[in-house]
Amino acid sequence: MSDQDLPSSFRDPSGSLFLRDGVLHRRVNRVYQEHYDHLMGSGLYHALVGAGLLVPHEEVPPSAVDAAPCYKILRPEPVGFISYPYEWCFSQLQDAALATLAIQETALDHGMCLKDASAYNIQFRNGKPVLIDTLSFERYEPGRPWVAYRQFCQHFVAPLALMAYADARLGQLLRVHIDGIPLDLASRLLPRRSRLSPSLYVHLHLHARVQQRFAERTVDAKRRQVSPAALRGLVGMLKSLVGRLKWKPDGTAWSDYYHQTNYSPAAARDKRRLVERFVDAVTPKTVWDLGANVGLYSRIASDRGIHTIAFDADPAAVEKNYVQCREAGETHLLPLVLDLTNPSPALGWANQERMSLRARGPADLALALALVHHLAIGNNVPFASIARFFASICEALVIEFVPKHDSQLQRMLASREDVFPDYTQESFERAFGEHFLIETSEPIAESQRTVHLMRRKRA
Repeated sequence: MSDQDLPSSFRDPSGSLFLRDGVLHRRVNRVYQEHYDHLMGSGLYHALVGAGLLVPHEEVPPSAVDAAPCYKILRPEPVGFISYPYEWCFSQLQDAALATLAIQETALDHGMCLKDASAYNIQFRNGKPVLIDTLSFERYEPGRPWVAYRQFCQHFVAPLALMAYADARLGQLLRVHIDGIPLDLASRLLPRRSRLSPSLYVHLHLHARVQQRFAERTVDAKRRQVSPAALRGLVGMLKSLVGRLKWKPDGTAWSDYYHQTNYSPAAARDKRRLVERFVDAVTPKTVWDLGANVGLYSRIASDRGIHTIAFDADPAAVEKNYVQCREAGETHLLPLVLDLTNPSPALGWANQERMSLRARGPADLALALALVHHLAIGNNVPFASIARFFASICEALVIEFVPKHDSQLQRMLASREDVFPDYTQESFERAFGEHFLIETSEPIAESQRTVHLMRRKRA
């Protein structure tokens, strides 16, 4: 029996995550015994699991290798894909915030309180936000303020306000500030009109000023008294603030891509037929759609019950995709914001707290449809480099080649010099043939484009 502690789980003395024979487990330390027993005995755990707000777990017997400080060993139900707040669109972050507040309200009903309000404690499972940290609760002491209030504001209120009032791309600041966007920074970046919102003024602008004022003072939070009614009022105000923030996804280059494509109806039907055929030939359990836009082809996989991640660099396209998933109750598709030319790196302490995109793979199958020309010509990435990267993140690949004389590619070259003499189908197939076996190549009807099915070569 071999245990491997996860490098992302070291901050909380209450417990930690580890892999035992490749299966995720959570260690509950004895210092957390009272809180864990109250979580399970008060009915809070069953209430949250029943509401779909907490990942279920089962207790497993401790082994001989578990040290004396260990109180319980839990085996949580798995989450298909770990994503991070800087990869979420506006509505995903908003839904995660509202889920956190709903969990806090339920906890108060059962005599407990969230001691953590980190966005990283939320994951999307079956299309919905769910808490994955069972040890985020502590017994509520009447009169004590909410210790996670500042964290909630930095992880949720600040980025949501910046996305709603300034620019949706500012959500990427969470990638730089993994402990949450500093409130003083958010306050300076927000336009003056944001101060006209009383709740945003209180929970962000005024909160930032109070933080600065007391930055060099020692404040004993236990001596401050907040009545239970005031605490519930605070949660209610935050819920109202978060729910009122809005962002409309329009005005970007790619969110209406499928309305501007050069595919004829017959070509679009044939491309879909080819992708369906290739997905069925691979029979994958996981699919990554690279450059998914609003998920038209992602749903070929997810509609078959395949766990599918739909990546796109355009936050408007991802927003539209996620809202469609939410409204339709889709459970196998997870849209995420990701720029393939600068994919999510390993972050945090020792570059190990947050996994890189590559570390979360490989997927059984990747889709790269109408994508390679954007990487090769739009971003000057050589075919050899694209092929090498794709081979590191997937076992099989469905990839579309767009020739130079294609009208869409000609528009890309209209405003720049053509310095791509090696952009040919022969060069493309030669570069990818170094890493993949090209199993099938099929032309798209009424089009000069080709779709290939490739499988990664074994070392």
